[in-house]
Amino acid sequence: MTLAPQAAPAGHRRSWTFAALLGSLAMLGPFAVDMYLPAFAAIEAEFGVLPIAMQQTLSTYMIAFAFMMLWHGALADALGRRPVVLGGLVVFALGTLGCAIAGNIESLWLFRALQGVSAGAGVVAGRAIIRDRYHGAEAQRMMSHVTLVFGIGPAVAPILGGILLNVTGWRSIFWFLFAYTLTLLAVCAHRLPETLPRAQRQPLHPVALWRNYRTVLGRPAFLLLALVTSLSFCGWFLYIASAPYFLSGLLGISTLGFGWLFIPMITGIMSGAFVSGRLAGRLSPLRTVSIGLAIMAVGAVANILTCHLLPPGVVWNVAPILVCTLGWALAMPSVTLTMLDLFPTLRGMTASLQGFAQFALGAVTAGSISPLLSNSLQGLAWGMLAFIAASGAAWLVYRRHVHTRKELSR
Repeated sequence: MTLAPQAAPAGHRRSWTFAALLGSLAMLGPFAVDMYLPAFAAIEAEFGVLPIAMQQTLSTYMIAFAFMMLWHGALADALGRRPVVLGGLVVFALGTLGCAIAGNIESLWLFRALQGVSAGAGVVAGRAIIRDRYHGAEAQRMMSHVTLVFGIGPAVAPILGGILLNVTGWRSIFWFLFAYTLTLLAVCAHRLPETLPRAQRQPLHPVALWRNYRTVLGRPAFLLLALVTSLSFCGWFLYIASAPYFLSGLLGISTLGFGWLFIPMITGIMSGAFVSGRLAGRLSPLRTVSIGLAIMAVGAVANILTCHLLPPGVVWNVAPILVCTLGWALAMPSVTLTMLDLFPTLRGMTASLQGFAQFALGAVTAGSISPLLSNSLQGLAWGMLAFIAASGAAWLVYRRHVHTRKELSR
């Protein structure tokens, strides 16, 4: 198949309004994960299920999210960015409505899966839209702006979820999310532009799709960079998946106190994104990523020392997580843009496969690794260190054996 030619660089200026719109789309995922975490015990009690059954509402969502990430990009490359975003919001609204009225744990699993298959549409299409409109340092700055806006969601979601839980019950969490989704759908229908010309769209024919997937997955540079993003993400996502047990069980925090974890965590993400935007055009992407991963390593080692040398305490057990999220947010815009630049005519599919790798590993982390490690502070700390060390190893291989051979110029 002959790929369509790359679009000429666009001359759009960065806009905080546009960044806010794309960031709001990216917030759907964190809202769907973080907002209901304080309600785990309440839902378990109402449905009469064990914690492992409740944990599967998270892993079911993550598995569905990861699977559909394989297709959001192909659809966005074939149909355009705008139809995929709008369709995803409609399906997500239906899944959220189902969660709000679910009568048993099986129904909740089903509707959480429906949320999962649709929540990633805005993330994938949003990344492709940024790369369609912006180039070079300007693209990195825009990606950082979106990350700054996106960071508000995970910080606010568990706090708002705890308030709604204690005031009006756990179902109100999903009713709030339903109203948010409908509002976002109305705004996107009015304001979201289409950035992919018809002449550059890719066919959905199975043979063409297979060739495109094989093109992306056959590139060592992509595989290594996908490992960097996925493993580093799981280094701190482990604490999100374990939040009810980490905060309530190990640190003694109430359902209203989830902000003790999420506010510092998102402060780190927003700080790292801000610094990444400021460094765009000043430091090379390679150096920016290396600095970000080094900061994550410092946070992970500090976490190990804290957990083994000090008694449990919110301040010192959460501070290393802030450091790790700061390093992650500093590195990720450069890693993401580097991946998208590998395949200029397949940006949607590239973003899909990146998201699939990240959230598939996140699903395994939530469903299997978190239950094994969340009964001790030391176990969680060693899990974080293992993920970050593996991410750093993938980055070193990329730099020494792929980038140095000018793989990116092929």
